[in-house]
Amino acid sequence: MIEATAQSALDAVLAGQPHAIVERDGVRYTLLGTAHVSLASVEAVRDAIDSGAFDAVAVELDPQRLQALTDPDALARLDLVQVIRTGKTALFAANLALAAYQRRLAEQLGIEPGAELKRAVLEARQRELPVHLIDRDVGLTFKRANNRLGWWSRAKLGGGLMAALFVDEEVGADEIEKLKQGDMLESSFGEFASDSPELYETVIAERDRYMAARLRETHGDAREVLAVVGAGHLQGLARHLKDEVRAPDTIREELESLPKKSDVPWFTILLAVFVLGGFAWGFWRGGIDVGSDLLLQWVLATGVLGAIGCAIAGGHPLSILVAFVASPITPLHPALASGTLSALTEAWIRKPTYADFMALRDDVQSWRGWWRNRVARVLLNFFLTSLGTAIGVWTGGLRMLGKLVG
Repeated sequence: MIEATAQSALDAVLAGQPHAIVERDGVRYTLLGTAHVSLASVEAVRDAIDSGAFDAVAVELDPQRLQALTDPDALARLDLVQVIRTGKTALFAANLALAAYQRRLAEQLGIEPGAELKRAVLEARQRELPVHLIDRDVGLTFKRANNRLGWWSRAKLGGGLMAALFVDEEVGADEIEKLKQGDMLESSFGEFASDSPELYETVIAERDRYMAARLRETHGDAREVLAVVGAGHLQGLARHLKDEVRAPDTIREELESLPKKSDVPWFTILLAVFVLGGFAWGFWRGGIDVGSDLLLQWVLATGVLGAIGCAIAGGHPLSILVAFVASPITPLHPALASGTLSALTEAWIRKPTYADFMALRDDVQSWRGWWRNRVARVLLNFFLTSLGTAIGVWTGGLRMLGKLVG
């Protein structure tokens, strides 16, 4: 039980803050709802921990987001080549978009978004209290959200994230008010989140269930646990923490799983069959002249447009050459993707420096900064080369189809 003095101090803190108290399995969880852009929330977190009422602290963070808050230099230690090789370029760009959005908020409001979560971790460590990170990995959340959306919704979401990288305007008053009552990830997606039940389910509702399960899993020997979460999660988290009867590890594993992809890349196979079959049909029906013409048109349509995309991104001449060579064979195998190969070449020739990584968040706030910063330029290389190749594949494919049926 909390001592009377500590309880009195805690009551004074909670009186002016959204909160909920849930008792379960001999543990009392005090859920403190915060606004991610409020100095009052930072002070409430500090005072709640300083009351001495708790023997463990849980926060709405995952290891990656905690590192971003407490270790600004972590970005400079990133292996960009490894990011590209492992197919995490899009995820890296999404995280960068989130960071850019948070940066604009910090500059506009004079407070770092998530400052109250950072304060909870620092205060708990100073008091040598156990700290539990209860939120789901942000990468998993992005992937599960992406898997639930149709292709048009994915395109809108991707466009919104890319816009967050390029747009340098003040965050609107309405959006700030929503953020005070809601969730950082939800606000980062903008209005699209409110228009997409699938996105809301993944970004908000699933995380309520996940954090409730994590609280039940990680409390250890603690009997008084303070959980610092965004106000938008308060009601859902309290409900799941109180009423959920399934084992927490079962819930967590369910919400961490991703749909298993087919071992057979049907789309790649069908596209390769169409391209190679088209060449074979052209040589068989029209001889060398028709077959050679089909092959030349395919190489020019895909290679030239892929190279143009790379050139627009400011790619090195060798990166442009790699884009030109790789684009015609991109449909044959994912490992031969022109965007990946040209971006790897760019990162190898113009290796990003420590200064590039440190300046990244500032540079992506302006158009010129994207081409000046070597990290940002590698990302541009990947996306614009891939876009150029995709347009080339459709253009070349339609031309080939026209020749074959004509």
